[in-house]
Amino acid sequence: MHEIRGSLRGEGVVLMGKNTMVRRAVKGFVSDNPEYERLLPFVKGNVGFVFTNGDLKTIRDKILDNKVAAPARAGAVAPADVFVPAGNTGMEPGKTSFFQALGVPTKIARGTIEITADLKLVEAGSKVGASEATLLNMLNISPFTYGMGISQVYDAGNTFAPSVLDIEESQLLKAFSSAITTIAAISLAANFPTLPSVMHSVVNSYKKVLAVAIETEYSWAEIDELKDRIANPEAYASAGPVATEAAQLPLLRRPRRRSLKLRSLLMRDSEESCACGMNMKCDVKITSLSYSLVIYVFSQDLLSNFDSFFR
Repeated sequence: MHEIRGSLRGEGVVLMGKNTMVRRAVKGFVSDNPEYERLLPFVKGNVGFVFTNGDLKTIRDKILDNKVAAPARAGAVAPADVFVPAGNTGMEPGKTSFFQALGVPTKIARGTIEITADLKLVEAGSKVGASEATLLNMLNISPFTYGMGISQVYDAGNTFAPSVLDIEESQLLKAFSSAITTIAAISLAANFPTLPSVMHSVVNSYKKVLAVAIETEYSWAEIDELKDRIANPEAYASAGPVATEAAQLPLLRRPRRRSLKLRSLLMRDSEESCACGMNMKCDVKITSLSYSLVIYVFSQDLLSNFDSFFR
């Protein structure tokens, strides 16, 4: 306790007292601060209070780091498994019967008792017997540690389990990002616009506008370039990777199936964008249309002309 108080000096204050006195003190403040009543159920057993304005996780770590080794006592409950390691004990052979009574495998080596194999002497959660405690003390083994633990965390009128201090900022950001992705996916599936999904809705609608423009005679600067690329792929052969052109150009030379293929690719891109998360930017460029095809961002005039697609 002295070491814990010293480690928290300047960062926190540790107060201990009888539970009856603590409850009486807390109840005296309940009339002015009703939230203090939430502390009363936890004032039981051997507890104390740590008051701090510092980082709770740092304070918790300092408290848990200050532990001292303690010898085994008969009747104490083991908090963890206790093992007796193999090795020479330095004891005279006359005490062999004591080891044998506890089932410890031994042999005589150079006039002393040697434990031949590691042995689990006490299981976690069980009481330490008198013989086990005597043996551990004879071997100078202090298997237990004593220190303070965290029972509850109180902040801003609420109590929390100490496990909340293990939550990292990266976990919160990951959960937040996952929630945004889920909202966007549900919004797109239900055709209900929300802030996370509107970006994808605009992109998907623009792809539909492109498909309609390719099937009709409606034109503007960007779609004219797209139509020209579809009609004359050889003229843009140097714009894309050679391997991709060689694999895809035969498909583009089939004029009767060209529009159907382009439409299916546009719709495929639209479906894939629903599961892309939040990584897509507003200046999206479509680059997966059979070859190295690039379409730049839409203009305000296009939005007004095709307003029905965005409703």
